[in-house]
Amino acid sequence: MEKGFKQVPFHGVKDKQGRLNILIVGVDSRGEKRSRSDAIMIAQYDPKSKKAKLVSIMRDSYVKIPNYSKEYNKINTSYYLGGADLLRQTIKENFGIDVEHFLAIDFKGFVKVVDMIAPEGIEVDMKKEIIADMGLNVEPGRQRLHGKELLAYARFRHDAESDFGRVKRQQEVLTALKDTFTNELSTLEGMFKLPGVGQELMNYIDTDMDFQTLIAIGGSVLLNPIAQIETMRIPLNASYEDIRYDHAGAVLELDFEKNKQALKEFLINEPKPVNELNK
Repeated sequence: MEKGFKQVPFHGVKDKQGRLNILIVGVDSRGEKRSRSDAIMIAQYDPKSKKAKLVSIMRDSYVKIPNYSKEYNKINTSYYLGGADLLRQTIKENFGIDVEHFLAIDFKGFVKVVDMIAPEGIEVDMKKEIIADMGLNVEPGRQRLHGKELLAYARFRHDAESDFGRVKRQQEVLTALKDTFTNELSTLEGMFKLPGVGQELMNYIDTDMDFQTLIAIGGSVLLNPIAQIETMRIPLNASYEDIRYDHAGAVLELDFEKNKQALKEFLINEPKPVNELNK
């Protein structure tokens, strides 16, 4: 990603029930023009119920990629090959879920925004394996981390949980950021910070939304604070196998029906088919 706000082509679809669905991608571009997504999430906000949901799709999920010569590969390969809209199409084809908007944030921007929102740091639960990997001189337990350290914490995967632990930490960090941001906005000082945070963030994002749409969405959320974020991970437990393919490396081969149905239940409240109810 190049620094500076940039709109990208995206053929999203509005939710029929008025819920806002945004595909969020975390990118470590390291100066490259094309990069694989390091984090893939679907964020949903329902303005009627004031509820928010967050789904993490693990980047090694082995999926069918539309118009791809090898047909199947890791889901983050779709972003590398065709950007935001191919990733959207891939999610729709494999899981039956479409989204309206797209937002990619460079990790450099994440670090800067965290330090602006929470200059005293964000509190997380540090395990000794993570402390050793990050080279920190702190005790295991609850510790406050600043932007760069918090990013390293969210991306850590060198323990028994591997990428599954990383996804869990990413959701933990986003929830903690939401809580911190909400608390900040309850103070006059926090309100004055908001324009600066927004301006800085614009330097590190790609999106299909114009500035006015971003402001409108942000305003809606700010006027109706989110009490809690419900989270989900794809694949579900006991719904995948660890497989290796020559062209893709180590992947997660999914039980698509189980994951697809669970995702629809979570995001659009679609009930199980009648023949599944007694299983």
